[in-house]
Amino acid sequence: MSALEKSMHLGRLPSRPPLPGNGGNQSGAKMRMGPGRKRDFSPVSWSQYFESMEDVEIQNETGKDISFFRYVIFNYSYSFRVYKSGSEGPVLLLLHGGGHSALSWAVFTAAIISRVQCRIVALDLRGHGETKVKNSEDLSAETMAKDIGNVVEAMYGDLPPPIMLIGHSMGGAIAVHTAASNLVPSLLGLCVIDVVEGTAMDALNSMQNFLRGRPKTFKSLENAIEWSVKSGQIRNLESARVSMVGQVKECEGITSPEGSKSVVEGIIEEDEDDEEGSESVNKRKKEDDMEGLPSETQNFLSFLQTKKDHPYTWRIELAKTEKYWDGWFRGLSNLFLSCTIPKLLLLAGVDRLDKDLTIGQMQGKFQMQVLPQCGHAVHEDAPDKVAEAVATFLIRNRFAEPIGGFQCVFPGC
Repeated sequence: MSALEKSMHLGRLPSRPPLPGNGGNQSGAKMRMGPGRKRDFSPVSWSQYFESMEDVEIQNETGKDISFFRYVIFNYSYSFRVYKSGSEGPVLLLLHGGGHSALSWAVFTAAIISRVQCRIVALDLRGHGETKVKNSEDLSAETMAKDIGNVVEAMYGDLPPPIMLIGHSMGGAIAVHTAASNLVPSLLGLCVIDVVEGTAMDALNSMQNFLRGRPKTFKSLENAIEWSVKSGQIRNLESARVSMVGQVKECEGITSPEGSKSVVEGIIEEDEDDEEGSESVNKRKKEDDMEGLPSETQNFLSFLQTKKDHPYTWRIELAKTEKYWDGWFRGLSNLFLSCTIPKLLLLAGVDRLDKDLTIGQMQGKFQMQVLPQCGHAVHEDAPDKVAEAVATFLIRNRFAEPIGGFQCVFPGC
């Protein structure tokens, strides 16, 4: 495989790197989006896309409730953050990719809920987002698959509703491992988004170089969102504004990040001349816009104002998870094919298919759909198209009922 091909496939693990000519410059080079109005890179609250949020407490391996230890003895948390929407239909349990969080499913959630009757449960996997567990560094496929089973049991008990697992990249691999291990007794379907064993394994050799090329810190949350869009990591600004909130955290004990200088200088601001003169006007406008918003959204925006100039860094150091990468992806294609439930594979390009999946697709062992002109974060770049594909899959298999006259979308393989 050539160096160019490796760079094209590099994002198989947590996130696809920018393609040449499509926002491919990293922090050391300047990135310009062209003329036009200044875009809004301010963060957006989860409450604009999900109906509720919950921290699900689970039991330890001995079956003893650990909430007592959480608050009284050890002062660490055993809780999994989930975001929920919907009240009827099957549960779509959404698993994000490496380095991302449940918030990467925000825009998709709004899109799928409007097309088909379903319930959404988007989960922060261990070591990611707001989930807190004792051994957060243990990201083995076996451990994370058990986490999924434990969360389902904690939420629904012995009689869980029909559940479809949907996972992106690393989350797709964990969804396959969970399904193959029969850890969700009511599982009715499986959807894997843009992760294939062959290309994922090829990309692992170059993954560390990609991670080293990312900025280490950002001067603000807005700066992190701007970088994610202009670098091509997320090609949908709406999704980036809510998704990046779950990918970065405040730097502890730092007031001016040294590492953010290259990021700041590497991004050319749009319409900078008018920025200072309109600062007071924008402040009054934001205050006016706050009126009438839900209290959760107002609290979120007020909190962000207090953290406006605080530096941010990545929530998880993906480079330190390297020892688990092989276990996520090796043997994944055959494991996927061995699952007897209806399966859907969504890809950003047909070149992702390896030999085993090509044969399996020709034999009709799963449904496949290619969504071109997307980056690796397919569900963020094209949430409406992914929602249409998933809704069509649910309706064709009679797992759910359409909403508002939604019609199944073609093509589908």
